[in-house]
Amino acid sequence: MRTIKRKVFVAIFMLVTIVNFANNNDLNTLFSADKVKVTFNNAKKGNQLTIKDANGTILHSEEILKKGTLVKTFNLSELENGIYTLELEKDFQIVVKSVKVNNRNVTFLVEAEKLIFKPIVRNKENKLMITKIAFDEEPLKISIYYKNEIIYSETLEGDKILNRVYSLDKGLKGEYKVVSYNNGRSYVNNFKI
Repeated sequence: MRTIKRKVFVAIFMLVTIVNFANNNDLNTLFSADKVKVTFNNAKKGNQLTIKDANGTILHSEEILKKGTLVKTFNLSELENGIYTLELEKDFQIVVKSVKVNNRNVTFLVEAEKLIFKPIVRNKENKLMITKIAFDEEPLKISIYYKNEIIYSETLEGDKILNRVYSLDKGLKGEYKVVSYNNGRSYVNNFKI
C-alpha cells in the first residue's frame, strides 16, 4: 500500500513539474483579451509605444514617461480577430512584439518578435554620415532633400552594415532633410548646415 502511495505521489509530482515547465516555456501563451500584460526592457523617457493592426494603422500610441522596464496592461477585447503588433520605438531600434486575437483570446507570437535597427544619420559641417545595421539584408533607400527639393537618391544593399558618407556643398547653407526607407517604414531626419 505504501509503495502504491509513493508511486502515485511521484507520478503527480512529475505531472505537476511537466505542466509547470510547459507553462513557463510555452512560446505562444494564451491570455484573455481583457488583461494582456506586455513587458519591454530598457525603455527610456520619450520612447514611443504603439499598437498597430495588420495594415499598419495605429490604434494606440503613447510616449513613455520614465526610464526602466516598461510593463503595460492592455484590454484588447474590443479588437477584431487578427494579428496586431506592439512596438516600442527607441532611439536607434524598434522592438516589435506580435499578438494574435481570436475570439477574445490573445496569443503572443514569440517567433514573430523582431528587432528593427533604425538608420543612424549624423552630420558634421558639410559631411552627412548614414549607418544602418542590416542583419535582415533588406535594402535601404536614401533620399536627401535641400529646401524640400530632392538633390540625391540611392539604394544601399548587400552588406550587414550599410555605411555612406556624403559631402554636401558648403555653399548651400540651410535646411536639409534625409528620408530613409527600410522594412516598409520611413524615417525622417532634419538638419541645417
